[in-house]
Amino acid sequence: MEQTPDDVSESAARAARDLTVVFNRLRRRLRSVAGDEDLTPPQVSALTLVGKHGAATASALASAEGVRPQSMATTLASLDRAGLIHRNPDPDDGRRQLVTLTEAGRERIEGDRQARRRWLARTIEERYDEDERRTILDALELLERLTQS
Repeated sequence: MEQTPDDVSESAARAARDLTVVFNRLRRRLRSVAGDEDLTPPQVSALTLVGKHGAATASALASAEGVRPQSMATTLASLDRAGLIHRNPDPDDGRRQLVTLTEAGRERIEGDRQARRRWLARTIEERYDEDERRTILDALELLERLTQS
């Protein structure tokens, strides 16, 4: 059995363990709903990052993802072969390339996002009554504090 640190209550330690398990399961389920199974997690992450932030260099993407530049280069090469990204010379530094989404890449991200939201909303509607949905919303409000500094 896991030890609880002396300065953390048993309920806090249990909440942390359970939240991590539930979050990981939900993330895997959402990935399967979105059809991300043909892309690796690093590919999905890189594609999403380019979609959020626009044109970026491979080194900037590697830094943002916390991976080696060589790993990002491999990931980007596969996304390029799949027709999901473009790589064009950086107008400010011809030695570098800027990565952007192709139309197929944009459609992929948006389609996956919509599929995840539809599945999640439909599942919440089907499995929880109105009081339970309000409880979920209250819990999410509390969990939001975890994301704040």
